[in-house]
Amino acid sequence: MHVEFNIAGVNYSASLEKGVSLALGFGPNAENPNAFYIPKALFEPIKVGDFVGAVKEGGSANCEMVTYCAHGNGTHTECVGHLSKERINVIEMLLETNLSAQLITVPLKKDGIYTFIDKDCLKTINWEPTSAIIIRSTPNEIAKKSNIWSGTNPPYFTPEAIEFIKSKGYHHILTDFPSIDPEEDGGELLSHRVWWNYPSEPRYNATITELIYVPNSLQDGIYFMQLGLPRIFSDAVPSNPILYPLIKKD
Repeated sequence: MHVEFNIAGVNYSASLEKGVSLALGFGPNAENPNAFYIPKALFEPIKVGDFVGAVKEGGSANCEMVTYCAHGNGTHTECVGHLSKERINVIEMLLETNLSAQLITVPLKKDGIYTFIDKDCLKTINWEPTSAIIIRSTPNEIAKKSNIWSGTNPPYFTPEAIEFIKSKGYHHILTDFPSIDPEEDGGELLSHRVWWNYPSEPRYNATITELIYVPNSLQDGIYFMQLGLPRIFSDAVPSNPILYPLIKKD
């Protein structure tokens, strides 16, 4: 099955049989990355009266209760509701989940104990007119998939880098960092505020997806992306970005 896609007047085709997920999950047998000292997701069988939702405990069926926090338990997509006093839900802000996306690879810069991406790291990028930008940082070890980031001073983006990326016209940014801001910044969240123009002129249709993992097998370039979101009404939800290679049509 194929989908036809147009990017800046150029027609492309993508095979929906060749998708690659960038998502990291939580739960038994999942990758379980973790950040910000957020507890691991909890999976418990529900108990209602005499019913227990676990076959191994004598129940007729398995039925689990899951307790999680999207911001630290795996890949998640968030909206400006992450900062606002009013309740704003990502599922209501992201009206289009079939997106054009550009994948780029950017080496980290190091200064003492800090690792980050600043504007200088981005100056040689050949920017494409897509809706989303996916940033794979290097080094890109497989250990990223299940890393416990809490207390490790994870890499981040400087506000100037985010402003530069935003100026290229993107509305959706995806990163393998646990956050686009530093782990400890006194609650300023400056890069988040820059991305969403918050609070002056909020970009309600812009999203941030964090804690992805981009396999080294994927080449930099443009893709068709499906950003799968559950209908959970919250500022951030678990997400499943899937990339499909594009073929330019004659």
